[in-house]
Amino acid sequence: MTSTLNLFQRRKQRVRSKLRSISGGKPRLSVFRSNQHVYAQVIDDLNGVTVASASTLDEEVQKALGKSSKSGIKAAKVVGEHVAKRAIAGKVGEVVFDRGGYLYHGRVKALADAAREAGLKF
Repeated sequence: MTSTLNLFQRRKQRVRSKLRSISGGKPRLSVFRSNQHVYAQVIDDLNGVTVASASTLDEEVQKALGKSSKSGIKAAKVVGEHVAKRAIAGKVGEVVFDRGGYLYHGRVKALADAAREAGLKF
């Protein structure tokens, strides 16, 4: 019987392999969510460099959140806005969205929508 972690890893690999075939050399916006925090990175796989990153551990994000939850949808929206602003400052305007093994709803969808509203195209 396959474990939940094993199924998650298989789903993550399947998503990443599809992204590589359609990316056309664009950087990818990768999302990771834990029980306590939300993380996002814009990664240039051709050069092996992280162009921009944001998480709920950043001071700017924590100031924007105040005392609200660091893992909820509101936190994901703030992280999406910050990573988009940093990516645009790093001269990246178009990315492919890497949801990892997560379903596209809740915090992952909120982060993606906020990044789109802040100016990233994907």
